[in-house]
Amino acid sequence: MNNKPERDVEKAYPLPEFIAKLRRLADALERGERFEIQIAGERVSVPGRAMYTIEHEREDGSEEIEFQIKWENPQ
Repeated sequence: MNNKPERDVEKAYPLPEFIAKLRRLADALERGERFEIQIAGERVSVPGRAMYTIEHEREDGSEEIEFQIKWENPQ
């Protein structure tokens, strides 16, 4: 059972750190491995069964691209 509290965090990273995180993700995906990342002090482990999407939003003169990784945790 998953007893982790709900969380909704957005964390800004300096460009070199952001690039390094993307590179590690791409490397893990190419190898078919689980991806682990620490975001705002919490370590998150992304399973191989995750779904990957890219979202684009445009509103009020601004634009946003989100690279999303989603998965369900077993109960």
